[in-house]
Amino acid sequence: MSTVFDLVREGGPIMVPILGCSVITIATGLERALFWSRLLRQEGQVVHDVLEASRRDLTEAASLASRFQDLAIGRFLLAPLRLKNPSPETFSLALEAAADKEFMKMRKGDKMLETIVAVAPLLGLLGTVTGLISTFGNLNIGSGGGGEQATAAAAGIGEALICTATGMIVAIMALLVFRVMVTLQAKQMDYFSEVGNELELIYRQYWYEPGTIIPERERTVLRA
Repeated sequence: MSTVFDLVREGGPIMVPILGCSVITIATGLERALFWSRLLRQEGQVVHDVLEASRRDLTEAASLASRFQDLAIGRFLLAPLRLKNPSPETFSLALEAAADKEFMKMRKGDKMLETIVAVAPLLGLLGTVTGLISTFGNLNIGSGGGGEQATAAAAGIGEALICTATGMIVAIMALLVFRVMVTLQAKQMDYFSEVGNELELIYRQYWYEPGTIIPERERTVLRA
């Protein structure tokens, strides 16, 4: 902790918002890491179980999906399965609406990281300017205190360099976290599209006939 305080003291007051940006970046990265690790670890099994159940019984598939409503993929699959005798168009619309809603949640933190990527280097530059102002303000050309002036000038330059370097480091961290999140979101969008198409195909093939929906009792008779 003393190291952080020393860094703030040496870098000047601009270090406070820069370190605040670093805390937000780390907190966002950890929260998103927990979100994605949990989703990616479980979604494959959830999709397999729900799709297999949907070939046998839509009610069973909806029940399975409802057990995983805390996951994005569970809510996505449940949205069309909870409908009562939907047309293929309604089924597809429910998938699209659920996907859009989940993608919005997956983008949580994106705007904050984009802001930090833009602001952190500017804060570092501001620290550079204030450090140089302090340096030139401590110079007194023509006076006899050459050693003291050199020390004060070195302190001002050090403040400028510390702020610049810290601002760039924070911006790089935020950019890396942001790019990882965007990559995961893009892959997830493709996966949701693939799973949604497969579920819609199962619905059309197994449960829908042109112009009518087979009642549940008749489905049981036909399967028997």
